Amino acid sequence: MNISIVGTGYVGLVSGTCFAETGNKVTCIDIDSEKVEMMRQGEIPIYEPGLEVLFNRNIKQERLSFTTDLEVGIRDAEVIFLALPTPPDDDGAADLSYVLDVAEKLGSLISRYVVIVDKSTVPVGTADKVHSKLSSKLDASLFDVVSNPEFLREGVAVQDFMKPERVVIGSQSERAKEVMLRLYEPFVRQGNPILFMDEKSAELTKYAANAFLATKISFMNEIANLCERLDADVDLVRKGIGTDSRIGKRFLFPGVGYGGSCFPKDVKALYQTSKESNYDFKILESVMEVNKIQKLKIAERIIEYFGNGSGITIALWGLSFKPNTDDIREAPSLYTIDKLLQAGFSIKAYDPEAMKNISRLYGNKVELCQTPYEATQAADALAIMTEWNVFRTPDFNQLSSKLNNKIIFDGRNLYDLAHMQKLGYSYFSIGRRSIKSTNTAI
Repeated sequence: MNISIVGTGYVGLVSGTCFAETGNKVTCIDIDSEKVEMMRQGEIPIYEPGLEVLFNRNIKQERLSFTTDLEVGIRDAEVIFLALPTPPDDDGAADLSYVLDVAEKLGSLISRYVVIVDKSTVPVGTADKVHSKLSSKLDASLFDVVSNPEFLREGVAVQDFMKPERVVIGSQSERAKEVMLRLYEPFVRQGNPILFMDEKSAELTKYAANAFLATKISFMNEIANLCERLDADVDLVRKGIGTDSRIGKRFLFPGVGYGGSCFPKDVKALYQTSKESNYDFKILESVMEVNKIQKLKIAERIIEYFGNGSGITIALWGLSFKPNTDDIREAPSLYTIDKLLQAGFSIKAYDPEAMKNISRLYGNKVELCQTPYEATQAADALAIMTEWNVFRTPDFNQLSSKLNNKIIFDGRNLYDLAHMQKLGYSYFSIGRRSIKSTNTAI
């Protein structure tokens, strides 16, 4: 099939590359000419494991191409995916201006039947709005609008796309359903479902999924905070409830809150949608408040421990909002950095992939280091913000020789309490007892 993807952000680029990998001819369209030229040269603007091989292979085999010209990009398309940004407005509602602007332009360019697919995460009713924009300039027989939300996890997005747990397609058009079924059948050969539903239900499914997962995270963080007051161990509680098949093991790890491009934005957008529908979604309000507080937990513990930050250097391990991505949007590390800088601390930091993005944001306010141990050189304590694999089994002898004090604030519960006590560290994690070594007290 001939496919066009409008927007080459995270969703658009992964989707376009994976569609090309199954034999389709894909044209990706973006208004950023520098970005388009970079991709034509085989450079990927995002970090996503497994994407580069597929990306370059499909460019080489001429199944994947890039353009800034919308008219040229959709000329032969049977399906046009809108994978455009929907950033939150001041009130948390999703900004649809990019999506609707492109829809209006498409209305003047389409001359034969095509399926227009909302791939961006959009509020309930967006498919109707896109349809209205198109139908103002285009005969209704020449197009159908489909809602096809993405369920890609950064870090494993290629795997998620190539072998999806489910594909959700919102459409009431039999013609459009046939096109979408033909497009997605190669991805579900193992029997995972393609779920057809109406457009509004498909739109809500995406928000409901992310809001539920964010709720699990915030609930577990609340349990962790309670564990600290009751002298219970959240890791044992997590294992105890995770073995219940009704609950499941995933998204039960306590930490410093959720971040990224999806959960914060989608929870806010769903909450705003409920307000516009005169429904008070109380749980979501609490989820957002808990997450806001949790993101500051490590910074507040550091400040409580050291007091005045003047002359104190903190080493940060992990800057991206999760491992295996360079994405720092709404990352807990940002909230920690801001709070510590405000309190007068100096910061040295390391992350395997996200340091370029941090550099653009903070400049020389944060000293970025080439290795984890370089970041800890002469630092007064270490704070762990992201659970990259490289941080899970460090050389504690080398770490001890670098740090001024054997103090770790662990926002991801990476290390065993008994082991840290044996090594003589003061160790502060989430939802577990604190270890205070007399050798490290300041």
